[in-house]
Order: sequence, then C-alpha cells, then structure tokens
Amino acid sequence: MSALTTGEILEKVSDSGVAKAEGKAFRLLIWAVLAGAYIAFGAQASQMVSFNLLADPDSLGLGKLVSAAVFPVGLMMVVLCGAELFTGNCLMLIGVMDKKIKVSGMLRNWVLVYLGNFAGALLVVAFMRASGLWETGGGLLGASVIRIAQAKVQLSFGQAFIRGILCNWLVCLAVWMSTGARETVSKIFAIWFCIGLFVISGFEHSIANMYFIPAGIVAAADSGLAQLAGCDVSVLTAGNFLVKNLLPVTLGNILGGGLFVGMVYWFTDRKLK
Repeated sequence: MSALTTGEILEKVSDSGVAKAEGKAFRLLIWAVLAGAYIAFGAQASQMVSFNLLADPDSLGLGKLVSAAVFPVGLMMVVLCGAELFTGNCLMLIGVMDKKIKVSGMLRNWVLVYLGNFAGALLVVAFMRASGLWETGGGLLGASVIRIAQAKVQLSFGQAFIRGILCNWLVCLAVWMSTGARETVSKIFAIWFCIGLFVISGFEHSIANMYFIPAGIVAAADSGLAQLAGCDVSVLTAGNFLVKNLLPVTLGNILGGGLFVGMVYWFTDRKLK
C-alpha cells in the first residue's frame, strides 16, 4: 500500500493533537514516563555499543555510526507501542493553527509530558546506577558516560540551541514519515534513518539529554570512573545541566519541530495549495 500524502499526514497529525490536548492528566503522565524510559533505553544502549570506539579519534566516526544504528529503537517504541514524547508533540502546533485545540491545551500537554519524560529518563538512570553496568570494560563505559555528559554541558547557549533546532527538525520528520507509513516495517525504517542521522551529526535532543547528563552526573560521583574519564567533572552539576543544556536545547527542539516541520507543512498545504 502506498504511503499517505502530505495533506493526509497533515490532517492526521492535526486530529491527533485533539486527544493529546484533552487527554486525562494521569494517563498522559504515565505514557510520558514510558516515553522517557524508552528514549533512555535507546540512549544507554547506544553508549554500550560504542564506548570503546568513541574513545579513539581514529574510530570516532565508526562509533557514531554504531551508536546511530541502536539509538532509534527508543522512538520506535514510542511510536509503535504508544507513548507521549515532548519532542514529537511539538507538532501539536498544527492543531492550534487549525483551531482544533487551544494554546492552553497544547501547553498543558507539553508540561505534563515534559515532566513525565524527565521522570522516565531518571528512572532508567537509577536502574543503570544500581545495575553496575557502568563498570563494563573495566569502567570504560562509565568513563564514556561521564565524558559525553561533560561535553554536553560545555556547549555554549547558542550551540546547544542550534543543535536542538536541527535535532527536532529530524525527529519530527521521523514522526511525520512514520505517520504516513501504513506498515510497521515502513514506520521502523522511516524512524531509523532520520533519528540515526541526528545521532551521527551530534545534534541535541532534550529528552535524550534527560538521560545522558544525569547519568554522567551520577557516574562522576564514583571517583574511580571519574578518574578514568580524565575530564573536568566539576562542571557536571544540576545547575549546568538545566541552564546550559536543557533550557537552550528544549527551546531549540520546539522551534525545530514546531516551525520547520509543523508550520512549514501547515502553511504550504493550508495557504499555498
């Protein structure tokens, strides 16, 4: 069966925003926790398969490719199993422009889902800490977890913001294409390549960072892992995480998905058709 047309996808995404805006708060929150955990599963697995490759400049590109092959499973689970992900929900702007939902309904969803995603990601951080898996490879996995988090909080506000735009442009395109796909395998491939592209490129995803950076902060509390990491772990604080990374990345994600996907397709289909 052929995929849906752009206009059909637009209508489907617009209609889906109604249920998201009017959904029961507790149900939305539970589904958001699941989505945060699913993205965190993909994030931790991407680190597990690539930590030794990322440690060597000669194999850095290969490490990113291997990581990109695994990370997309998080969004696959969100889309195919049913869950609420903040970054994908930036497309709710289409429903607002179609006057099917109110701005207040969209913001209500965003706040509930964002908090639920955060909780789900932190839950996986706690499980990973208790599992002892960061000691994999003689602690080299834990050291890589720390280095990744440290690099993210060292970005300037502008760098994090731009990388957030580019990231959610691709994430929302993945959601867009998977919405248009009719078969499960087609949805998987639509997600895999777009999400893999943002991982390879080094763009910034707010929900993934709810795992990556807290995981680095927690791992850095282990002096042995911190020593192996060989970087300045003093920058790994909650304040730096929230202000220097999560805030600009979240704003960039809203703009990247909402404007460059949602608003562009809404404008071209509703106003220029």
